Amino acid sequence: MRKAWVLTIAAVGGGLTFVMLLVVGVYVVAGNLAGGIGGGSVGLARGAVPAAYTTLVQKWGNLCPALNPALLAAQLYQESGFNPDAVSPAKAQGIAQFIPGTWATHGVDGNGDGRRDVWDPADAIPSAASYDCELAKYVRTVPGDATQNMLAAYNAGADAVIKYGGVPPYGETRNYVKTITTLEKSFAAPVTRVDPSRQAATAITYAQGKLGTPYLWGGEGTPEQGGRFDCSGLTQAAYGSAGITLPRVANDQYNAGPHPKRDELLPGDLVFFSDDLTNSRAIRHVGIYVGGGYMIDAPRTGAVIRFDPIDTPDYFGATRVTEDGAKALPTAV
Repeated sequence: MRKAWVLTIAAVGGGLTFVMLLVVGVYVVAGNLAGGIGGGSVGLARGAVPAAYTTLVQKWGNLCPALNPALLAAQLYQESGFNPDAVSPAKAQGIAQFIPGTWATHGVDGNGDGRRDVWDPADAIPSAASYDCELAKYVRTVPGDATQNMLAAYNAGADAVIKYGGVPPYGETRNYVKTITTLEKSFAAPVTRVDPSRQAATAITYAQGKLGTPYLWGGEGTPEQGGRFDCSGLTQAAYGSAGITLPRVANDQYNAGPHPKRDELLPGDLVFFSDDLTNSRAIRHVGIYVGGGYMIDAPRTGAVIRFDPIDTPDYFGATRVTEDGAKALPTAV
């Protein structure tokens, strides 16, 4: 839920001019900012992994050189959305989605309680890391990137990676490797500024055109809904107008790219709000940052799409949407 109107009509008019100046700045700096993950130990973005699993992911994600905590987090998110009770149609089980035969061979007693429990993240997360590293060791003499070869072995089997001297020419496997390595960026704490999205201005322009539209829970702006939106419906439509397909709900939109710090926000960044600042899966609201400490958002029932301040106690963080990041998100977690 967001607060009531905070800008007068005159301020809104002035704000639009200010916004457009800032949007121009997106393009000015687009070629000048460094992005991605730097060298050395990889930290996790704040709240990207639910607090109950952060220590496990950080510890076991450093089990071998081909793995890192953000990569392990990306795998867990892609497999189960961090749901320890997940079961797939193929009978894969738990937060790491082990099938029973693989668990019988590769499951480990991560917490030392004398049991190997696929439903217990304290066993399943260490087992996922251990299995990754076993595969990395098996294909260690194969040319190319060790992490990509490890992921390819996880998807297609180590023998296929050895046979082809790297990532096999299978569409599914190459997509799996790209998906996980792209999602990795949304779980890593950036060590440099991240590149601004070139679609940001289009998204902001779309959202500006919806100012004053009444909120509708579940709204996606369809004619049947009178062109109304809820918070994530608005952000989805705004980036859709720029050719980027975001998932429907806010807590999945959080993983559509890397996470700039508060003092690094640029117009077009998605900004998120939660009552639990340790868990991105608990995010309940999203808006589009426009500069000057304000966003455009669809706040709540009875309100309209409007400008709101972002510096509130429930501010969780931000995402700089990237096309690859959005494409990498699973369709259901």
